[in-house]
Amino acid sequence: MSANETSRRPFIAGNWKMHKTAGEAAAYIARLKELLPSPLDADVAVAPTFVALPAALAAAQGSPIGIAAQNVFWEKSGAFTGEVSTAMLEDLGVTWVILGHSERRQYFGETDETVGRRLRAVLDGRMGPIVCVGERLEEREAGRTWEVLTAQLAGALDGVSPDEAGRLTLAYEPVWAIGTGRTATPEVAQEAHAFLRQELVKRFDKPIANSIRILYGGSVKPENAAGLLTLPDIDGALVGGASLEAEVFAKIIDFKGA
Repeated sequence: MSANETSRRPFIAGNWKMHKTAGEAAAYIARLKELLPSPLDADVAVAPTFVALPAALAAAQGSPIGIAAQNVFWEKSGAFTGEVSTAMLEDLGVTWVILGHSERRQYFGETDETVGRRLRAVLDGRMGPIVCVGERLEEREAGRTWEVLTAQLAGALDGVSPDEAGRLTLAYEPVWAIGTGRTATPEVAQEAHAFLRQELVKRFDKPIANSIRILYGGSVKPENAAGLLTLPDIDGALVGGASLEAEVFAKIIDFKGA
């Protein structure tokens, strides 16, 4: 195991997207608590919908399961119908928040600039941000992967100080490998993570860059978890569909025992 691996505790987060009612979320978390490996060698979080957050938080109380929100708005309050502020999430007890997920970019007009505004709001509060970056199929085929990742980082991290950078978690989503029939090999994933790490070195410095966890978000399953999550620059996973069943998600969390 490399020095980097020993200094960054793995982080496995499940993004439920638009799934699970409040009751289903509570039942899931009750089951996941029973399935968690002991000792638990990773930080764990799940991200329910906004309406299921209170039930999820109540069910997770006293356990090592963190609760994340799937998004947040950048203003503190105001006439912004349908939006939720950082203060509202913090008041509930939410620990983490996902920012700039590829589906937010694809379906809801999220941009690098708005991701940066959301990140600023989160850093001004108490939650931990999980900032998503990743290239689309046409961008990879055009040879623009590094250009796209550099621009996304620049937009999101504009104005982030070295002191604040220690609170960051990044998530690399190869959008081209999700639901397209194409596969991002462990080697391709590691190459992208290493590139992002070097960009963080340029923006901050090497010790800070080596402290920031970079999660992989490209169709992680129990069958490929160990091969991905033991690579030197991959510090965990942002899991989508495979996080919807507690038994499956628990196997990913226990990737070292698989």
